[in-house]
Amino acid sequence: MRLNPFKNKLGGEKNKTISFGAGGAVIGAAFLMANSSIGPGFLTQTTVFTQQLLASLGFVILVSILLDIGVQLNTWRVLTMSGLRAQDLSNKLLPGLGYFLSALIVLGGFAFNIGNIAGCGLGLNVLTGVSFQNGAIISCIIALVLFWLKEIGKMLDSFTKVLGIVKISLTLFIAFSAHPPLLEALHRTIWPQKISSIAIVTLVGGTVGGYITFSGAHRLLDAGISGRDQLKKINRSAVTGIIISSVMRYILFLAALGVVMQGVILDSANPPASVFKFAAGEIGLRIFGVVLWSAAISSVLGAGYTSVSFLKTFHPVIAKHERWFISIFIILSTIIFVWIGKPKQLLIAAGAINGLILPVALTVILIAATKTRLMEGYKHPLWMQVAGWAGVFVMGYMGIRVIIDTVHSL
Repeated sequence: MRLNPFKNKLGGEKNKTISFGAGGAVIGAAFLMANSSIGPGFLTQTTVFTQQLLASLGFVILVSILLDIGVQLNTWRVLTMSGLRAQDLSNKLLPGLGYFLSALIVLGGFAFNIGNIAGCGLGLNVLTGVSFQNGAIISCIIALVLFWLKEIGKMLDSFTKVLGIVKISLTLFIAFSAHPPLLEALHRTIWPQKISSIAIVTLVGGTVGGYITFSGAHRLLDAGISGRDQLKKINRSAVTGIIISSVMRYILFLAALGVVMQGVILDSANPPASVFKFAAGEIGLRIFGVVLWSAAISSVLGAGYTSVSFLKTFHPVIAKHERWFISIFIILSTIIFVWIGKPKQLLIAAGAINGLILPVALTVILIAATKTRLMEGYKHPLWMQVAGWAGVFVMGYMGIRVIIDTVHSL
């Protein structure tokens, strides 16, 4: 596997960093991005905010979907048209900028992965009764085995598809069992009673913040999919990823809303579990364990893969021993969770952290899109640039408000 981070441009040499096959990579990249976002934090955040905002969370989800699409299309198109990973594009834009961006992404990915490991522990605790810590350790071992058993790209493509379908199907059953007020939910999705800035920042951060939006784009580059002749596939993959995660978000919102509207007080230590258990009894609780563990383990894989992809072009040793670096990343995440605990707080904080990183990362992408020397003849559409900058300003403003509110609460 020969490192060649600055190729794979229009009309140039295909990316040779890893011999991931292009077959299945288009839909695989969509599921990788979606599954990276549909982690344990996703479940906890959606449930907690449903309890706070009730049917009005539908509007927050709608706003987050629009922001998600703007972020996703901008990021995936700019990276795949340039043929460069985000860190390499940033360094070509301004020497040293790629190292700064990588530090932010890896930091956010690491925070997110601690939450993912926490979710694994919670999921196995519900399914088998083992302690959170032992469940996390067992899941860490499973994740390591998956990375070492077969070629990384093919494993991610197939495994994330299966887990994505499992999560959505089981949660849809719970939503039907909860009997949510559909008309009220749809009404408040368009005309909310209340809006929460921190909810929007957290949901967007949990869906496309930090490392998540780069996961699918880097997967496409690893598969050699780039250039204007691949634009339709790239657009389809980007939008599909958002649709998958948005469908799961709205189904979970409906399930939580159906339970909360019946006057149920959710368990503060594990809010999503309360939703599943009330909707379908003990079977619902076991389903929650399956959904939570599936969500967590797929996010562990996505966070490890994408975070290390931000480092491997900086030195040939990292690219050569990619599996070892991913393994260390996962093991350290597990050690910190076992040491700290407090899974619910970790899951909420991880989404907020990635939401604050998002404006910085997207700003770099949008500036790079205007540089013809980097884009190899590709001209980024004006409407997409406008949508991207709107996302930067909205998320930046809301992120600052979140920081101020947090400081005041302290």
